[in-house]
Amino acid sequence: MNKFTSISRREFLKFCAYLAGVLGLSQTYIPQIAFALEKASKKPPVIWLEGQDCAGCTISFIGTLSPSTAEIILDTISLRYHETVMAASGDLAEKALEDTIAEGDYILVVEGSIPTADKRFCTIGDRPFSEIVEKAAKDASAIIAVGACAAFGGIPAAGPTGAKGVSEFLARNDVINISTCPAHTEHVVGTIVYYLLFGKAPELDENGRPKMFFRTLIHDNCERRGHFEKGEFLTDWNDPQQRDWCLYLKGCKGPFTYSDCPIRKWNEGINWCVECGAGCFGCAEPTFYAGMTPFFERTQEIRGVNVDTIGKVLGAATLVGIGAHFVGQAAKGRLGKGGGVEGGEE
Repeated sequence: MNKFTSISRREFLKFCAYLAGVLGLSQTYIPQIAFALEKASKKPPVIWLEGQDCAGCTISFIGTLSPSTAEIILDTISLRYHETVMAASGDLAEKALEDTIAEGDYILVVEGSIPTADKRFCTIGDRPFSEIVEKAAKDASAIIAVGACAAFGGIPAAGPTGAKGVSEFLARNDVINISTCPAHTEHVVGTIVYYLLFGKAPELDENGRPKMFFRTLIHDNCERRGHFEKGEFLTDWNDPQQRDWCLYLKGCKGPFTYSDCPIRKWNEGINWCVECGAGCFGCAEPTFYAGMTPFFERTQEIRGVNVDTIGKVLGAATLVGIGAHFVGQAAKGRLGKGGGVEGGEE
């Protein structure tokens, strides 16, 4: 039975409207999105592999509220293999994988990094994960690396396994990288639906990430940006006056990280890292994890801005001018993707 029978037509169209918003499309696309999803049972099946991971991206993806994204999207695109959520196990599960690969024309989703130092670091069904990825990637119609580990190596890349992201491991530039740790549900859903709707990957940036989600610096839309412009930087966690001040001195990587987290937020739009006082860890960037630690210390310098003295020596009017210029124009070059920082690489 098709899962669409469990929700009303009105609920389904509301969900299509939600997806149009995620994709940044006009509401006029709702009928086309509905058509793509309704027809998707005949679309390529999905293989979802897990390598060196914590299953956090899977948990994030299937933990959405009603109408369940997992229920509608995964069933619609015919999820054939996913170790964490599939009912089958053992030989039966591996047969499903092999049969789907033999059919070809499927979407391959990879969660977790791929070890290269020794194939024995990650084996599934007595087979090295690296060999499974190579085989599954060969006839895939699209490859999506879900999460920081699959996209760029993530936390495992800081260890001894020689962990690599999917695109680096396969030496391919057509892999769609959905970074952040874990991957944002809407980033994953939006990318899959875009592929179903248009039959191709969305426009990607130089790191293989969809521009519709990763085109702006977190710093550009941060609610604490006004305090940055005023030179108000949190130095004492226990001072209530500093509660909402800029977290840059406490290691926030927002000025060096591209993602729409401040706009999209997490947990159904309830909150995100900076809003809850943790600062940005830079998990959307290729250098996460090793290149962004220690998390709660300033590890990168903003070129041309002395944050230790800016708030003490400049008047309010001057600060506003510098802030507007810095954030609106200069930040793009000084904090750009080509190493526009001092004291560390992006």
